Amino acid sequence: MRKRPFLAAIFLLCALTGTWAQESPAPLPRYDFHIDSTTIAIGDQTVLTIRKGPLYPTLDDLSNNDIVAVRQWTDSTDGTLYTALTSFEPGEHWLHVGDDSVLLTVNDVANVDTTTTDIRDIANILRQPYTFWEIFRWVLLGLAVIAVAVAAYLAVKRLKAHKPLIHIPQAPPLPADTKALQALESLRVRQLWQQGKTKEYHTELTDILRNYLEEAYHIQSTEMTSDQTLDAVEASAANVGESLSLLRQVLQTADMVKFAKSEPLPHEHDRSMTNAVNFVHLTAPHPAAAETPADTTPNPTNPS
Repeated sequence: MRKRPFLAAIFLLCALTGTWAQESPAPLPRYDFHIDSTTIAIGDQTVLTIRKGPLYPTLDDLSNNDIVAVRQWTDSTDGTLYTALTSFEPGEHWLHVGDDSVLLTVNDVANVDTTTTDIRDIANILRQPYTFWEIFRWVLLGLAVIAVAVAAYLAVKRLKAHKPLIHIPQAPPLPADTKALQALESLRVRQLWQQGKTKEYHTELTDILRNYLEEAYHIQSTEMTSDQTLDAVEASAANVGESLSLLRQVLQTADMVKFAKSEPLPHEHDRSMTNAVNFVHLTAPHPAAAETPADTTPNPTNPS
């Protein structure tokens, strides 16, 4: 029976010990820190630097009634935390950083004795003279505005006249005979009739000659039949000689291929090409003919 009070006392002591252990606060962390300045004027700021640690204090942790933590930022390279601090209460204030503290002294603004101090009105703003570069800058701006206005005027003027904004010089056009001879040589190299494209070959051959007649002598051959083209060429000169017979052979052979589905012999294909080249050579306009007005029809002549 005597053991019961003893056991009860031990039980009560253990309960009290456990309650005290649960209610005891956790120890505050220690930080590796330093402050830029421990003495500031009222309203000024100083920076608290805390090197990388497991846990950083917040703005609320560093603020109290006298010291205000304004803002925080972290250096991402090494994890250092920076906190800007200020105070609007003069005097000495303790800044608690974890389980450490540092004394921050805040100096008040010195009072000014208005009875002995000569207080004057704020001086008027002095106007500084313009420098050369300031004037030069405005001159350049004015010239730029004028240049843009002139360019816009010229652009609108050219657009109204249906002209391109930028004139790109072009090479002078080739003479009609040179262009025709180049087209005939290109057709010959392509070897269409050798590939079985007889109709395409003779169609392009006659088209080249018809375009040549239009450019060189203004004979609308592309809108005429073969007979009409021959009549127009014959009527353009009193004596066309061999050139007319050359043209007749080329046009008649092409008509036989296109409309009668004729298949000329190999030498006839070559003959049409040769006659076409010779016709252009024989009827090539003289330099004076190129200067003839468009409403007149120059006469194709044979070389003497």
